[in-house]
Amino acid sequence: MTPPTPRTPATAEERSVLADLTGMLTRLLQDEYGLDDIGIDMQTTFNRDLELESIDLVTLAGLLQERYGDRVNFAEFLAGMEFDEIIDLTVGRLVEYVVTSLKATEGS
Repeated sequence: MTPPTPRTPATAEERSVLADLTGMLTRLLQDEYGLDDIGIDMQTTFNRDLELESIDLVTLAGLLQERYGDRVNFAEFLAGMEFDEIIDLTVGRLVEYVVTSLKATEGS
C-alpha cells in the first residue's frame, strides 16, 4: 500500500482550522505529557503520531466545544466511524469535518 500523498490545507478556512487544532493539540500534549515542539500537519494521526488515548479525545472534544460551540460535534463525528477509522483518524480529516460543519451552520 502506498502512503497517502501529503496534503496541505487548500483554503483559508482549512488553514485557520488547522491552526486552531494545532494550538489545541499542542496545549493538550503539553499539559498532559509535557511535550514541546510537536509537528502537526494534515497527515498527522491522532493514534500513531500523537499517541492520544480515548480520554485525550474527550479532552479535545471539550476544547472543540469551547472554540466552536454546538456548530462542531466531535462525539457525533466519531460515532459515525468504524473502530479502524478512528485509529487511522488524521488531523486533516478532522479539519475537513470542522470546516464542513462550520459552513453548514453559516446559513442557519
